Amino acid sequence: MILLLGSGAREHAIARALACSPQNPAIACLAANKNPGIQKLAEQFKVGSISDPKSVVSFAQKCCAKLTIIGPEAPLQAGVADALWNAGIPTVGPKKAHAQIETSKGFTRDLLAKYNIPGGPLYRRFDSLDGVAEFLEELGEDYVVKYDGLMGGKGVKVSGDHLHSHDEALDYCTKLVNRGGSFVVEEKLIGEEFSLMSFCDGEHLAHMPPVQDHKRAYEGDEGPNTGGMGSYSDANHSLPFLTDDDISHAQQINETTAQALKKEFSEGYKGVLYGGFIATADGVKLIEYNARLGDPEAMNVLPLLESDFVEVCHGIVNGNLDERNVSFSRRATVCKYAVPEGYPDSPVKGEPIDVSSVTDTSQLYYASVDMKDGTLIEAGSRTVAYVGIAGSLVKAEAKAGREISKVRGPLFHRTDIGTTELIKKRVEHMKTLRN
Repeated sequence: MILLLGSGAREHAIARALACSPQNPAIACLAANKNPGIQKLAEQFKVGSISDPKSVVSFAQKCCAKLTIIGPEAPLQAGVADALWNAGIPTVGPKKAHAQIETSKGFTRDLLAKYNIPGGPLYRRFDSLDGVAEFLEELGEDYVVKYDGLMGGKGVKVSGDHLHSHDEALDYCTKLVNRGGSFVVEEKLIGEEFSLMSFCDGEHLAHMPPVQDHKRAYEGDEGPNTGGMGSYSDANHSLPFLTDDDISHAQQINETTAQALKKEFSEGYKGVLYGGFIATADGVKLIEYNARLGDPEAMNVLPLLESDFVEVCHGIVNGNLDERNVSFSRRATVCKYAVPEGYPDSPVKGEPIDVSSVTDTSQLYYASVDMKDGTLIEAGSRTVAYVGIAGSLVKAEAKAGREISKVRGPLFHRTDIGTTELIKKRVEHMKTLRN
């Protein structure tokens, strides 16, 4: 029995990857809400607390789990992986100390500095306002303020986007201090962002194809930041605006970071190391790390995995990932999210949605949904995602757009993600920066 923690689209993608294994594993899921896609694949499905170590271990023992896969970040911060390992249950997902790579922005910046890992911006950590104004003056108009902890993706404020003066930045820093929080101020990096995720067994890494996510809510990258409105990956395992050197440097940063984590804690990082990178005029830089598969990026890469995902997971927990052949098919993917009207600031909730018109449901992923009286309803965040997979980005985008448009309800999606027009803008932007 393999236990899966979480109930979003990322976890639906994980469950599908497990179900595709020739080993035909039995799947159990402890979920935050009812995800009908996961329910169909799981022999056991329970809604409960996924971030309470005792509850998780109890459920894992009841369903005789031989392996656990942790989807979201909150259980990692809560030490669920530690508790599972202590109970003798191997777990894909880092222990609490290692998960600081995501849960503490300051920890990550200090780790890169301590081990001379390239790609970090100029930064300083603060737990009071002492020296903040002076450091902002040093950075000028290009700066970022990051809360040093998890805030559901809302703790990062960027100059020009969220903060329009040093006074506004100081006001935000004051709010963080008043709530007892520490924070990081760092230089704003200019370029094109991309995600590079790597399976990690504590010693060896197997890299996944790079993906570009789209955080802005509306067409043309307008509107507030979201959890991610969609993403794409290209058939050549690159992205149109990246060079081979860019990808190589990002992979090297992930590798040296994994080595640094092992030195720091005398124990290796086991799970997915997800680097949020940016290609700049001065090369690849690291924006942040996440300690798990990305959402939506998981839906881009897991359907392309040619290897047995169960074997990959065993390689991670057993420390012999280098003995497994981890390969991905060379096809393009485009993922588009349908989200509730009003998302992200005031999303509608509890309204019914209808997916019956979707022609090919093999790449339809359920996210923030629930069931009420047998009806699928919106649960308030990103609702369902569809992934088009084809030999080219043009064909993958066309399929994703066609199928996500068939989902009925008070929803909207970005029609421009993965389109030739938008990708061309990315390419031109990087050409301008590099020249």
